[in-house]
Amino acid sequence: MASNIDLVGPIVREIQRRSLDEPDAFWAEAAARIPWFREWDEVFEWTPDEIPAFRWFIGGETNLAYACLDAQVANGHGGRAALIALDENGGQRVYTYAQLLRQVERMAASLRAIGIERGDRVAVYMPTNFEAIALMLACARIGAVHLVIFAGFGAGAIAERVKLAEAKAIFCTDSTYRRGRNVPLDHFVRGALENEGAGEIVETVVVERRLADSPNIGGDKEISWEAFLAAGDGGDGSWAAMEANDPAYILATSGTTARPKLCVHTHGGYPVWVASQADWVFDIQPEDVWWATSDIGWVVGHSYIVYGPLLAGATTIAFEGALDHPDVGTFYRIIEDHGVTGMFTSPTAIRLLMRSGLEPAEAVDMSSLVRVFSAGEVLNPPAWEWFQHEIFGDQIPVLDHMWQTETGGPIIGNPYGIQMLPIKPGSAGIPLPGIEGTVLDTDGAELAADEKGIFAITRPFPGLTARLWGEPERYQTDYWGKVPGKQVYFTGDATSVDEDGYVWFSGRADEIIKIAAHRLGTIEVESAILRHPGAAEAGVTGRPDELRGEVISAFVVLKAGFEPGDELKTEILQTIRGELGPVAVIGELNFVDALPKTRSGKIMRRVLKAVTLDTDPGDISTIEDEGSVEDARSAWEQMKASIR
Repeated sequence: MASNIDLVGPIVREIQRRSLDEPDAFWAEAAARIPWFREWDEVFEWTPDEIPAFRWFIGGETNLAYACLDAQVANGHGGRAALIALDENGGQRVYTYAQLLRQVERMAASLRAIGIERGDRVAVYMPTNFEAIALMLACARIGAVHLVIFAGFGAGAIAERVKLAEAKAIFCTDSTYRRGRNVPLDHFVRGALENEGAGEIVETVVVERRLADSPNIGGDKEISWEAFLAAGDGGDGSWAAMEANDPAYILATSGTTARPKLCVHTHGGYPVWVASQADWVFDIQPEDVWWATSDIGWVVGHSYIVYGPLLAGATTIAFEGALDHPDVGTFYRIIEDHGVTGMFTSPTAIRLLMRSGLEPAEAVDMSSLVRVFSAGEVLNPPAWEWFQHEIFGDQIPVLDHMWQTETGGPIIGNPYGIQMLPIKPGSAGIPLPGIEGTVLDTDGAELAADEKGIFAITRPFPGLTARLWGEPERYQTDYWGKVPGKQVYFTGDATSVDEDGYVWFSGRADEIIKIAAHRLGTIEVESAILRHPGAAEAGVTGRPDELRGEVISAFVVLKAGFEPGDELKTEILQTIRGELGPVAVIGELNFVDALPKTRSGKIMRRVLKAVTLDTDPGDISTIEDEGSVEDARSAWEQMKASIR
């Protein structure tokens, strides 16, 4: 990818060059960020016809949990706060590195006591709380492989993941907190265990109880959280030396069908990548108080609530509950109360804050905060401008970036920790060190600057998953075999790259809207809608049109103080036309109370399509991200009822 050296800067360019021209030496140096029990024999091996397709730091021995905790204590950081666990009810628990290590050692001993061994898979169906985070670290410590399942998925989703992973145990919490209520979770786990196959695989069910009257979940396989901990008293909580390519965890992501893929991340390559990006992109330092507003059910929660900040020796905040409970001021008050210095949040959260205006932010002191990052989907320019200019008054940078469950950490971004580059609102940034990317058309031909195609990566990097758990053939089919005649990792994201080397994502490749031979990304149209001062959120999809091929079907959520009507609709249409020109033909514009979203906050555009075409979402085989067909049908029904 060509880039303007004056814009990007010589420091970043030199690091990029070394990462691509001298990759083995470059990654050997990067690997010094984590401790090793035994140095590797070879940095990298790539055998595309085998699974795993590539290996990093071959023969090297380390341990992900040891790198996060023991190494920090050994370096004199035992008294520093490692984890601040908060919840929407005002709960707060603080653990230093030494205290967290002791708790993880205790859980490691307990895991061994109940029969969990190196290589066993452990399902974790728990909210973002201390117990779940310590359990993740304890699994990694003994070489067990954790599979965190978002605490909110239904029984079918749990059962499917348990069966794919062949999980020996499932740890769960009977309820979670959500907007002032205790939301029961026990029936989901019970339903999953009644599913054919899942109940036979799981040998132990460990339940953390919050509700006095919650019923038995696991039958005679169930033990309480207290009994689990007691089982390890006096036991072996030591770490296991793991070969760099041994799996540390598996995490589900969706593919071209609703069936999830279980991505594998390792003890060696993954922490090298996550620690490198914590340095290069986020600039996480030991003195930082870092807050990623995600959930441990997603890869962001794994990499930048748990592992990344702890690898950097920083203090990480984990929050359970709704960020807008009891009001949106909660979001800002956490920054003030804990002196947050760096934050990672989602475009969805920023747009939620936009709906309430500036007043909640003006009531608190956020002067501790020095940088903000956003990812999960494209940060629309209007949302970026509001956060950057109005909330933070241009005193700190708000930086977009892009990654996937499969990549473990950022692949496109602004290398703030190396040298911050000029921000282009709507662009995720540039390819980060180690990322050799290209934009291809559907036939595999490389495209020129500003031409829209599909983003592909031509060489593996340490954070990239090298296999899918239990589905070796699917790995090659879904990732490296998509483009005829080319060995490239197919991201599935519609993209263009400008003459300065900045990457512009416009949605998933199958979400491009084609109007009279012109290609528009869903993100482009949604960003144009958000330019209107009354639009809080927007979602669009394509609708078949006999004359133009497709036209745009738009759904808009309004800010407080704006009422739907023909005049407002005309204003928004004029805004779109002013931003995108006459090529953006709107077939219909609907005002709705809310947009259908996945549990991770992404817009379920397949549901928008179903509403537009008046079809049942149960007939749609591909639901975005982790949304199930049941979630889609519920969202579809609610959305149809709210159209005005």
